[in-house]
Amino acid sequence: MAVLSIQSHVTYGHVGNSAAVFPLQRAGLEVWPVNTVNFSNHTECPDWGGPAFPASTVRDIIDATFARQPDIDAVLTGYLGTPELADVVIDTVSRVKDSSDALFACDPVIGNAIYGSFVADDIPGVFRDELIPLADVITPNQWEVALLSGMPCTDLESTIAAARSLCSTVLVTSVDTGDANIGMLAVDPDNAYFLTTPRVPGQQVAGGKVVGAGDLTTSLFTSHLLRGASLPDALEATASAVFDVIYASHAAGSDELQLVQNQDVFVHPRRQFRAYPC
Repeated sequence: MAVLSIQSHVTYGHVGNSAAVFPLQRAGLEVWPVNTVNFSNHTECPDWGGPAFPASTVRDIIDATFARQPDIDAVLTGYLGTPELADVVIDTVSRVKDSSDALFACDPVIGNAIYGSFVADDIPGVFRDELIPLADVITPNQWEVALLSGMPCTDLESTIAAARSLCSTVLVTSVDTGDANIGMLAVDPDNAYFLTTPRVPGQQVAGGKVVGAGDLTTSLFTSHLLRGASLPDALEATASAVFDVIYASHAAGSDELQLVQNQDVFVHPRRQFRAYPC
């Protein structure tokens, strides 16, 4: 199976494609990364450098990739800096779906409950009106679900309803439980499953500062669905592996995800968290 992953790239650390590609490969999938930026490190650090590629460059890379190998099983996207780049994604997904039943997994990166929006004002509308209608799977956090749906997400019932209004399959991350845990919710038209994991020290309420964890989560969830996992199984495997990586990264005193050192958890998580229907 082949995944076309259109995301940012950093030389040091693990965000965007630098967080998504290796876990997908470790799961046994062929991955074709298309980098939208080539930064030294993520931009929450005080110092960083490198170029953001114009949408025309990204489009040229994708066009040339299709000329070499047009068979794609999934398209994966995360943070999109500009509407022009979103147009490239829309054209790419439409092109892929014209010739196959490929999966489009979209992480509508907009912001979180702690910091609010960190994208341009027109990006939420691009996600809501143009990208999400094309998506088979989306992976927003709870705050993004409320923003995109225009519906309150104050408890599980309201979050499930809001998620179902957006897409056929939704993985909702950073669900606020009001206690020392953090939740993850998987929803399709007929079922909903929920689990919680302990908050690792350093995670904050309903969001957190674990940079790249969302990109890792989306890649793992997509890989499990591609390989035929059921919704609850994909949720459990994803949440368990992400917890392991965050916990191990904190234990190592690292402010970056320790993906390579903990790669075995992508296949065999150390700690298994169980989902229950809701």
